[in-house]
Amino acid sequence: MDRLLLLLLLSLGSVALARAATVDDIYVHSTTAGTGSAIVFVHGWTCDQSVWAEQIAAFSTSHKVIALDLPGHGMSGAPADQKYTYELYASAIEAVRVEAQAEQILLVGHSMGVSVIRQYAIRYPQHVAGLVGVDGAFRLPPNEQAESASPRSFSEISREASIRSMFVEATPEALQQDILAMMLSTPDALATAVAEPMRDPAAQSSVVLDTPVLLVFAGNRPATDTDWIRQFVPNAEFHTVAGTGHFLMMEQPAEFERLLSGFLRKIGY
Repeated sequence: MDRLLLLLLLSLGSVALARAATVDDIYVHSTTAGTGSAIVFVHGWTCDQSVWAEQIAAFSTSHKVIALDLPGHGMSGAPADQKYTYELYASAIEAVRVEAQAEQILLVGHSMGVSVIRQYAIRYPQHVAGLVGVDGAFRLPPNEQAESASPRSFSEISREASIRSMFVEATPEALQQDILAMMLSTPDALATAVAEPMRDPAAQSSVVLDTPVLLVFAGNRPATDTDWIRQFVPNAEFHTVAGTGHFLMMEQPAEFERLLSGFLRKIGY
């Protein structure tokens, strides 16, 4: 399903039920479709829930699918002090879970969303059936932690270059333009603020999670630190989708959905 078409249908209320949760008086926008075991989709930096358009359509036929906009993103509100943390993002997911009346959830996170769902699992393990990370850092290896902790600031020029580096030659031009428009619509100051959690020491927590974990990586940067990651998620399995860039679930949705469906069957969810 086309991302823009999904946005239109969501606005008309014909695909999913729009829901309104709050965390610290911040409105958290989410949509829910389907019934059954709940899957929660979490986007990455300066994105929104619409990056999961294909997956919302595919999995709402068999599951309750919940997609949210993190605080400061999409249609969600922002904290008055513009302070963003992984704790805030995890609390937003919890508020959405409670509002949707889903006792157990399987979380799927993309990019920065991978660290977000890990923080949720650390804080609320009793509600987590499993985790699926899509081309993101579940926990940075030591040689990358210092870089992550460095101060960040963005301009439209540097942001566009950074976003374009996420694509590969096979990434359709129309999809590239769609992603660029979405991500660059965030003002520079807000883009800098919502990136702050990447510097959060909590992202480097050494907590070991025993939940089932599927980690899927883009073809242009397959996982090379699997032994490091397994120290913190012993039950992790790894896959690479060849010929894809960072937004692999949008570039090759059928292959990603095959991997996710297989994981759901494996854990009986």
